Amino acid sequence: MDISVFLQHCLTGISLGGAYALIAIGYTMVYGILRLINFAHGDIFMMAGYFMIFAIASFPWYIAIPIVLIATIILGVLIERVAYKPLRNAPRMSIMISAIGVSYLLQNLATYLFTALPRGYPTIPLLKKIFEIGPLSASLVTLITPVITLVLVYVLILLINHSKAGMAMRAVSKDFETAQLMGIRINQIISITFAVGSLLAAVGSILYFTDRMTVFPFSGALPGLKCFVAAVLGGIGSIPGAMLGGFVLGLGETALVAMGYSTFSDAFTFVLLILMLLIKPTGLFGEKVTDKV
Repeated sequence: MDISVFLQHCLTGISLGGAYALIAIGYTMVYGILRLINFAHGDIFMMAGYFMIFAIASFPWYIAIPIVLIATIILGVLIERVAYKPLRNAPRMSIMISAIGVSYLLQNLATYLFTALPRGYPTIPLLKKIFEIGPLSASLVTLITPVITLVLVYVLILLINHSKAGMAMRAVSKDFETAQLMGIRINQIISITFAVGSLLAAVGSILYFTDRMTVFPFSGALPGLKCFVAAVLGGIGSIPGAMLGGFVLGLGETALVAMGYSTFSDAFTFVLLILMLLIKPTGLFGEKVTDKV
């Protein structure tokens, strides 16, 4: 393979991995605090795509983007309040079933409101601007996706390690009941967690759909599952792990497409999941869980 073609594929893979990483962090944050796999997270990402389609029809892109980010945060927090908060003390399986129910609800609601036909994602002129770097050619969105991902992960780690809300998040993730007894407002911290996860899903949605150009009601299902795999791969509960998992999946998928095995690019994700669970069930950065006797 020609070196310029190889670098072009690497660039595409890193860009896709960056979008995956942003969505995977939403899974890992919610799991870290609630021990819940929020299966509706991929559908929140899909709804963010529809929000952009309608926002940009009425506003210029620089106003539409903040509207989409705010609308997605509100949706994420609303889902937590309506579907998960009433089940806070219920068995964990009940909350998981509720998450699956919310996922199907969002998919069917999107089908009912927007029909099942794919809709064209609006073009944001700035992001689609083409840059030539020697033999390489890439749009701005491809170049800035990994940069945005790294910056947001850095800001998020600073938030968790050096802010009052971050300290409360860490306390809740370590021991839910004790944190509650110590006066931490559990509901507020969980809402902040869902807000941050939904914000990252919205940013990931803009970066992902700008390159893929179509949104339909089930367009969040497979990326959502892949990002869950990315979170497990890195060690669910670990933010750097989710980021690394996202990049690994993005590069792996792109490599298969480049070699002419695009049919197996989706299967690669789940083969990787099985291998990781067999070799290192806690993931690359996951903490080993010890049961107290």
